[in-house]
Amino acid sequence: MEEALNALFPQRPADLYGELANYFSKFSKAPVICKLVGRKVLDGVGQPTLEVEIYCTVKNYEKRICSTVMSSHSQIPENALPETTEADETERNDSVNTAVEWVNESLNTMLRDLKPTDQCKVDKMLGEYFTKKVEEKKEIQKQEEEVKEEAEATLALTSCTPSATALPGKKKAAKSGRKVAVAERMIPPAEPVESVLCGSLAIGGTSLAIAKAGATISRIPLYLHIALLKHDQDSPKEMALPLPMITLLNCEKNSPAKLKLVKEVMLIPPVQLSLKQGIERVLDIQKEMMRLLEPPGRAPSPQLADRKKGRAHNTGKKALPRALKRESHLGCLITGCDNLEQPLLLMQTACNNIGLELGIDMYLAMNCAAHELMDYVKGKYEILTGTFKSPDEMVDMYVELINKFPFIIALIDPLRKEDRQQWNNICCALGSKCYLVAEDAATYISKLKIDQNINIPTCSGVVLKYINQTMVSDLIQVTGLLDSQRHITILGSPDGESSDDSIVDLAVGLGARFIKLGGLSRGERVTKYNRLLAIEEELAKNRTLREANLEFIAFAEESHPEKQLSDMLPPPKQDSLPPQLSQPAQEVRGLPAQLPENSTLT
Repeated sequence: MEEALNALFPQRPADLYGELANYFSKFSKAPVICKLVGRKVLDGVGQPTLEVEIYCTVKNYEKRICSTVMSSHSQIPENALPETTEADETERNDSVNTAVEWVNESLNTMLRDLKPTDQCKVDKMLGEYFTKKVEEKKEIQKQEEEVKEEAEATLALTSCTPSATALPGKKKAAKSGRKVAVAERMIPPAEPVESVLCGSLAIGGTSLAIAKAGATISRIPLYLHIALLKHDQDSPKEMALPLPMITLLNCEKNSPAKLKLVKEVMLIPPVQLSLKQGIERVLDIQKEMMRLLEPPGRAPSPQLADRKKGRAHNTGKKALPRALKRESHLGCLITGCDNLEQPLLLMQTACNNIGLELGIDMYLAMNCAAHELMDYVKGKYEILTGTFKSPDEMVDMYVELINKFPFIIALIDPLRKEDRQQWNNICCALGSKCYLVAEDAATYISKLKIDQNINIPTCSGVVLKYINQTMVSDLIQVTGLLDSQRHITILGSPDGESSDDSIVDLAVGLGARFIKLGGLSRGERVTKYNRLLAIEEELAKNRTLREANLEFIAFAEESHPEKQLSDMLPPPKQDSLPPQLSQPAQEVRGLPAQLPENSTLT
């Protein structure tokens, strides 16, 4: 006490007892986990999901440190049957209930008295627990299969006669089966969908909550905590923000319109703009796009009515259904198109109308989601209603598209992950001028890690999502492998997004090149853009903000999937993107952006 008073005497603090408390707190024990609380909550689309709260013992008192809400993810396509959607919702509800039970019982006991700053130890224990649950499920399935086989054997013994009557039917079945077999030989069969263990949300939710608690206890932002974990506690001198892929159009695949190929059309601001300037520019384009999509003679949408008080009048009941359906759950505008060029020309028109030029002032990315379009009977993709293309024809189509619209600098899921030869071909043809990104192939991070390699087709990079049993340590390990193999990392938010903004800190801390958060509407999506803006301001204030860059990968013609990628291209110069890049291996120059003279952006 005498030592403390002597140390504080020269300072003469206004709050002596508070300063004494701070002095003695340096000698207190490090906080440890005392309780985990799991509860069932709703995500941004009204689906059930998991929230995990972390409580720690801090100076002999139980204190709530933080919480995290997991985003729900579904592999059900947009045009799924109602029965399939209903079954998926039931399965998701059961999974959340099981996850809540795991957190409140097993994980609560298992992680008690551990330090929240010891992420590796916690994740190792969570991984072992998950493996144990997987083995238990396999054992149960094995027992069920044995019982089923015994029942079938018993049934076979009781019915031995219908061999003669079965012959005609067998011939017909074999004939139709041959037709399907011939068609399916044209393409590699689809890989089986990896089953999701019921309750797996508990693993990912707890791991992320522990990371947030560790950052809170260490009194540093989550993104810096993640960066320290990735670089073995070596603090980076500079950090770059991921470039946002901001969804502007959602082309519905089950709409009356013909186009099925494009799921999302996204805007990527130039690297020379700050994030704030880039978002302002996207908002200007969005306003113009809403004006272009407004039906003639119809009432303005509710979004426009809020901003144009006094001018919004409901001119008829017919306008209401369209207005209500103008906005997707992805936080963007919904439209339907009849051909592949229509949404691109629409974007070009919107930009030209406000004095912007695509390819200089803004760039485009397209999420093709081609894995949802394969007709396995024909062995072709249905890109338009009634129009089919083989995997090789798809490659030719993309090459022609990028040559015609060079402002498209990223294609997400242009092919199924099974069409590996075509991935190799498209990367050789377009890799030096456009990012070819795999999203569906990277849905489950556990399948990416195989013998210190990345189990994906030849591509520029992958979209990673923090879902189900994914742990923070998994993301750190996978992004490290992606960095070493010159793949770009994109952190993407699932369709069923929550208001938790941790994905932004993960993207910044992991050094992701892009972040894919959806559109600039809906609270659960805008809150993440607000977090990204706050991080930009903080890094700029600390003078640790590094400008992002756009560097493409030139793939060698003889490169093999998952093995060899050529060196990155040199840093971008200040030249503008040439209007036409006809040679597949041509060097890509810088992608600058200069504000037009009449621009009001700051």
